[in-house]
Amino acid sequence: MDSIKACVFDAYGTLFDVHSAVMKHADEVGQHAEALSTVWRQRQLEYSWTRTLMNRYVDFWVLTGEALDFALRSYQLEGRAELKKTLMNAYFELSAYEDAAETLRRLREMGKKVAILSNGNDAMLRAAVSAAGIATVLDACLSVDELRIYKPDPRVYQFACDRLGVLPNQICFVSSNAWDLGGAATSGFNAVRVNRQNGPLEYEFAPLRGQVHALAELPALLAAW
Repeated sequence: MDSIKACVFDAYGTLFDVHSAVMKHADEVGQHAEALSTVWRQRQLEYSWTRTLMNRYVDFWVLTGEALDFALRSYQLEGRAELKKTLMNAYFELSAYEDAAETLRRLREMGKKVAILSNGNDAMLRAAVSAAGIATVLDACLSVDELRIYKPDPRVYQFACDRLGVLPNQICFVSSNAWDLGGAATSGFNAVRVNRQNGPLEYEFAPLRGQVHALAELPALLAAW
């Protein structure tokens, strides 16, 4: 465990529940709320990858709005401008998972640097971090917006090393997103999956260092290394 100097967390889907924006307003969305939220998230990720490949970057807030436009069109809700505004405002302050704040505090008490590495822009991250009450336990909150490329581009993971002053093998990288973990592991990080849904293994070419089913299990996992 002494070789791990920093614990770096993905934000969306890992610390913050990406589906909470829609589910808080499920009555307004209607019967397709869960499906719409899934489509919104899928397109948000797809657009981040395709825009990076095409070198056509826009920040994550704009991209998130583009993805929501598609999701609303998919369920014939594109004419409801107030609903889009409501959902975007909710996304700005997503609910944190209930064990997020305490887990970060425990890791900080163990002497680890604690940071976020996210596709979100600075304003989005500040709002989410403030709403979750975790600003005081973070050593850094790093946005890809500074690089204008999205994860899992290898330059994003190197950016975390440079900003935190640590080597890749000194980072425990925590995410619920398999594609993100694949990028982190390929970059030499100790990748730990938060597998809340008990999903199957992905990206066998980039093996995980460990797996937990909740953030609260992470300190014990690190202590056992």
